[in-house]
Amino acid sequence: MSSGHPAGPCGVNATPSALVLTGRVTRADVPGLCAELEALLDGAPETVLVECDLGGVVRPDLALVEAVARLGLVARRAGGVELRLCNVPAGCRALLDLVGLAHGVADVRPPE
Repeated sequence: MSSGHPAGPCGVNATPSALVLTGRVTRADVPGLCAELEALLDGAPETVLVECDLGGVVRPDLALVEAVARLGLVARRAGGVELRLCNVPAGCRALLDLVGLAHGVADVRPPE
């Protein structure tokens, strides 16, 4: 499924229970990512867990942290859906720890 984002630094691939982020995520990308997750959850109301794969993200920064925080909020507002991060780059993991979000999302795992 295409994300509807223009070809550019940030990409997303959504499946019924997963978001795969690639490239560089900017603050301008965050509303579109949240809309993508909302659409994914609207299309699968029985979803209780969404995996968000960050393995393809380059140059993780505070814009990515903002995206993770807002995606987590969208998931919780959709009836307590759990957002699980996977393949989290080391730099992103450190930022999530720094701002206290590593404990706010489930199963923050390093890339395999």
